[in-house]
Amino acid sequence: MILVTGGAGFIGANFVLDWLDGVDEAVINVDKLTSAGNLGTLKPLHGDHSHIFVRADICDRSTLDVLLADYQPRAIVHIAAENTVDCAIEGPGDLVHTNIVGTYTLLEAARCYWNSLPGDERDTFRFLHVSSDEVFGSLRLNDSPFSESSHYQPNTPYSASKASSDHLVRAWHHTFGLPTLTTHCSNNYGPYQFPEKSIPQMIANALAGRALPVYGDGRDVRDWLYVGDHCSAIRKVLAKGRPGETYNIGGWNEVRSVDLVHTLCDLLDLYKPKKTGSYHDQITWVTERLGHDRRYAIDARKLERELGWKPAETFESGLAKTVQWYLEHEHWAHEVASGDFRGWVETNYQKRA
Repeated sequence: MILVTGGAGFIGANFVLDWLDGVDEAVINVDKLTSAGNLGTLKPLHGDHSHIFVRADICDRSTLDVLLADYQPRAIVHIAAENTVDCAIEGPGDLVHTNIVGTYTLLEAARCYWNSLPGDERDTFRFLHVSSDEVFGSLRLNDSPFSESSHYQPNTPYSASKASSDHLVRAWHHTFGLPTLTTHCSNNYGPYQFPEKSIPQMIANALAGRALPVYGDGRDVRDWLYVGDHCSAIRKVLAKGRPGETYNIGGWNEVRSVDLVHTLCDLLDLYKPKKTGSYHDQITWVTERLGHDRRYAIDARKLERELGWKPAETFESGLAKTVQWYLEHEHWAHEVASGDFRGWVETNYQKRA
């Protein structure tokens, strides 16, 4: 079996669901269930004995030691992270604790466990760390996309914490020999994403008749990766990646934020038209957030060249699937959008109006 951290969050839950749907191997799912974790996402696994959920903090070393000793996983897929950029600007303490201290604690637990394994199991064990393209900072419009050799230039508390965790993972491989793998992904989207994130937030706001906020001039660029493609890439790296290596995972879909919102409005006008007018009428402009990076772009050729992976979804096909999923699962979004979340949205955007 494998152990997955953060398996009730957006990427983690999609990975667990995808893994158990296509792989005959059990998962120990460790999640603290903070604001980004939601057990409702894992309802399809209720009663599935190959899914073992443990509510625990990755900073809790004693619990990690017990889980590793009891279940003897052949790999750890470390997805757990606090990743809300805006909330991190308001108060980065929790983010630093989870992303840096939590990764350190997990690495130490993994190192001790790995050292205790017999020869063959020790040779095949892997620690896969899921990171972000934000650690590389911001690109200018004419710059080449980020490669695995790009310099680290984090600009926000979130990206700085992820960069720190990357350096810890690298050091534990080079100092202690722990067989680590690191992936850097571009912006994910798809089913089960928490409503604070831009695409589900835009869909929810549009359907509720609320404003569709666009940062600054709307010309910031992101490379969008469908979460199902991200899951398949993680599986590929876990199976065939070389210990100590890093792999970039991108969708080859660079899109300006204003164009993303207009495309979402087009899809909603098609799938669920309003009685009068268009969803485009709800677009509004808000002040740029602090430390906002201008452009992210991922060069994923190494992953394609060495491991034979490339995304299955185009931006158009993935976004259409995503909009349709949210329209068919409005109850899920309502359950997730708690009073605390609505209060955060009001505070966050009223200050920028």
